Amino acid sequence: MSQITTHILDTTRGRPAAGVSIILSGQHPGNWQELARGTTNADGRIPDLLPQGQTLPAGVYQLRFLVQEYFDALGTASFYPFVEIVFSVTSAEHYHVPLLLNPFGYSTYRGS
Repeated sequence: MSQITTHILDTTRGRPAAGVSIILSGQHPGNWQELARGTTNADGRIPDLLPQGQTLPAGVYQLRFLVQEYFDALGTASFYPFVEIVFSVTSAEHYHVPLLLNPFGYSTYRGS
């Protein structure tokens, strides 16, 4: 399993959000550098965002969830074209960053 994992639950439908592209970036002075990208599977998860064995150094990272295409495919109007979650990595432990999503709101938390 990757050091960084994520999943999306569409809380309006009560189902995982499959087929959502996600970009992981690291913060560098003045900008963000893309490190990895993936697409959620049928269970709304990306278990292998980073290559096996790769560990990120301590720092600030961002997951960008490109949700507009997901809602467009459902024929659902939405307020957010993308969602960005910025978080800190402080050690080599596992970080799970879930997104609870609906067309007009979202929430997140540090999962396990």
